[in-house]
Amino acid sequence: LFPEMAACLWKNLLQTAKERIIQQQRASLYDCAHGYQEELIKKKLQHFTGGSINLSKEKDGIGILTLNNPKLMNAFTGTMMIELQEKVTELENWKDGKGLIVCGAGNTFCSGSDLNAVKAISNSEDGMNMCMFMQNTLTRLMRLPLISVALVQGKALGGGAELTTACDFRLMAPGSEIRFVHKHMGLVPGWGGATRLVRLVGSRAALRLLSGALSVDPDRALRLGLSEETLASSDGTASLEEARAWLRLHTDAPASVIRAVKTVVTAGKELPLEAALRAEKDVLGTVWGGPANLQALLRRTKHR
Repeated sequence: LFPEMAACLWKNLLQTAKERIIQQQRASLYDCAHGYQEELIKKKLQHFTGGSINLSKEKDGIGILTLNNPKLMNAFTGTMMIELQEKVTELENWKDGKGLIVCGAGNTFCSGSDLNAVKAISNSEDGMNMCMFMQNTLTRLMRLPLISVALVQGKALGGGAELTTACDFRLMAPGSEIRFVHKHMGLVPGWGGATRLVRLVGSRAALRLLSGALSVDPDRALRLGLSEETLASSDGTASLEEARAWLRLHTDAPASVIRAVKTVVTAGKELPLEAALRAEKDVLGTVWGGPANLQALLRRTKHR
């Protein structure tokens, strides 16, 4: 009886740890205590229609998130911002997911915000609320237990450049560019792009890219460590297949293992040392003795 009770208690502890980790991944940065009024800003964003965010979830556990507004180089309209939030929620609930490719329709990535929405939401309070809305969404995207890749074709400008930094990796097609053009709009990044850029390339390089509004081509991105690889093709279909093949190399394991890997890395990146170590221990507990672990022990994989 005692071993059964111990096993039940251990299972409950693991489930509690798992639920706590999931809650941390989905937690918003801002709420009403920060003056954030989500429903109010969503009502305003709904007036700026056009385009869509499309999501396909493949059987191999790789999702394709496509920004679809090619008339405006896939700029985010208000309704697209709301749809992105909805798709992130859907991905948070996708238990079999392992990887995600973020791309744009029409052989380009994203030119940032639709200027019609920006002009209409020009007062500081609305601008701050839109900023908090997009920071919440992109932070949840970054924390997904999926290995994410931004497939950069054509241009990733302004908010589009910021979106690339919310992914774990960036793959760039020949002739593509990432450019933080915010200073030309009299702005700084507001969707979390500056903070994430500093962590990706360091403060000196980030300051140069932001203050100079410098165009980052595939070669410069590789030198900065902003991109992992320059793809062979700039054709939309071919480069997507290349990105799939690249991502499959990093998702070639059961979903439980890949999701655990991403979760411990996120904890190590975001949490203080002691909290990160505890999170790593909790995540290990969710896979130790699991199907993938037991199968590996039977195969004696480690010593081959």
